[in-house]
Order: sequence, then structure tokens, then C-alpha cells
Amino acid sequence: MQKQHRKGFNSLCILGAWTLWKHRNNCVFEGSAPNLQAAVQDFKDEAHVWQFAGAKGLSTLCLELGVPQV
Repeated sequence: MQKQHRKGFNSLCILGAWTLWKHRNNCVFEGSAPNLQAAVQDFKDEAHVWQFAGAKGLSTLCLELGVPQV
């Protein structure tokens, strides 16, 4: 795996864990019901924010996978 792709994959893993953690906290502390669609949408939204903030590895990986950019 190329260095830039590895960085993107690492960012993707961290982003996934972060999204699940925030969703879990909303369920536990706010009493909201688990919702996979909401978690996936939050993941996509947060990925765009990370790319905008300069996560170059994530941007490169998304371009390679054909994920639409912001």
C-alpha cells in the first residue's frame, strides 16, 4: 500500500471510530435510538470536514475510490 493511501486508510479508521463513539454517546446520554443511516450520514459529513481541514491522505483515498468530493 502506498504511503499516501496508508495515511488515508488510517484516517478512515480513526474517523469511523470517532463517528461510532459520537453516535454511541448520543444513544447513551441523549436517549436517542441507534440509527445506522444517521451514523453513515454523520460519517460522510465528518469526512468532508476532515478533507476541508487538510486530511490529504483521506482526500487522496477518496479520489482513488471515486467518492464525490465537496
